[in-house]
Amino acid sequence: MTDATIDGARAPSQAVKRRDIGLKERYAAEARFKTYGILAISVGIIFLCLLLGSIISQGYTAFWQTEIRLDVTFDEQVIDPDNQRAENPNYVARPAPYARLARDALLKTLAVDPNDRQASRRAADLLSDGAAIQLSRMVAADLSLLGQTRPVWVYASGAVDSVVKGQFDVSIDESRRPIKNDQLAWIRTLQGNGMMEQHFNSGLFTSGASSRAETAGVGAAIVGSFFMMMIVLVLALPIGVAASIYLEEFAPKNRLTDLIEVNINNLAAVPSIVYGILGLAVFIGYLGMPRSASLVGGLVLTLMTLPTIIIATRAALKAVPPSIRAAALGLGASKMQMVFHHVLPLAAPGVLTGTIIGLAHALGETAPLLLIGMKAFVADAPSNPLDASSALPVQIYRWSIEADRAFVERTSGAIIVLLLFLAVMNLSAILLRRRFERRW
Repeated sequence: MTDATIDGARAPSQAVKRRDIGLKERYAAEARFKTYGILAISVGIIFLCLLLGSIISQGYTAFWQTEIRLDVTFDEQVIDPDNQRAENPNYVARPAPYARLARDALLKTLAVDPNDRQASRRAADLLSDGAAIQLSRMVAADLSLLGQTRPVWVYASGAVDSVVKGQFDVSIDESRRPIKNDQLAWIRTLQGNGMMEQHFNSGLFTSGASSRAETAGVGAAIVGSFFMMMIVLVLALPIGVAASIYLEEFAPKNRLTDLIEVNINNLAAVPSIVYGILGLAVFIGYLGMPRSASLVGGLVLTLMTLPTIIIATRAALKAVPPSIRAAALGLGASKMQMVFHHVLPLAAPGVLTGTIIGLAHALGETAPLLLIGMKAFVADAPSNPLDASSALPVQIYRWSIEADRAFVERTSGAIIVLLLFLAVMNLSAILLRRRFERRW
């Protein structure tokens, strides 16, 4: 009896030990899983930081532009010797005379002999071609400048801007760099006299495409993207919500609706370039719409965004508890009243979130826009959706393939602008969802 008692006492202790071993193994497995998860997140954050760090380090300088202060004499005999502005007010806006005025002012500032052609040419290379356009716009806006001498800040050339920002080594042999020794000496002289400074580059946000990096901006691309996003919002939101409500609340459950649901899910995974091919064939080839227009780009992005909005809206409708539907119908509401007065308002946060995420996805698309011709050189901002325009991601693509080194910072600067827009849109989606979301 004593042995039996001892054996009976040992059996539970062994079971307890086995249970403890099993718990330790499960806890160890859980700890390993947590460690793997933390490592995965850490690796993702590291790569994200490296990406953002690379973009910001190369692009933050694009928000500053090197400018030279010149005392420009707006000589009327050079600008309009025959007084032709009386018949044609736009005559004074011709850039050609102002290039000469800017060059003469710079030569005077640097004490360079105008008769020395080689020195004069190298000194004039310190100025951007956009300086003449800046001066012409000033006079076109204020004709009282004619005959006066005014201090004006004008753009330096892209090479000078790169030197001032330290973007290439000036200690290498003179034959291997775009800036020569005498030009370096002039740059130091201007900096020492306070006549060459870096100012905030507002032109990055207001100017359009340009062959010169110092005068290039994303203003036209921002306007084109705005038109496209408005078209996507106006078309995709009502169509997507209406389709979602019908499929979720009114459509009978049969093979046809199952087929439609499968195809909607498949369309959400279709490569975006396929939508570009569709837009090229239908909107431009068949309907004859203008190439490079924001209208066509908006229609293509609408087709691409619709599946995302439909899927997000259906998920939001499904999240509304069935008791809401039953209560509304029990109080005598029709099915349409139940949907539009009770279910849809409660699903609104999910609908808004899906719409904003769809718009953010559309804003960053490039491939479909390239296929419909939105890679055209557009210097002026479009005034309506039918005008030729560009878009932010397309402008980034165009700058990324430019040979001029100065476009490297413009490319990264445009990427920063695009990322800021995307961050604002996603943050808006989060705030709207938290503001209107209800917990059941």
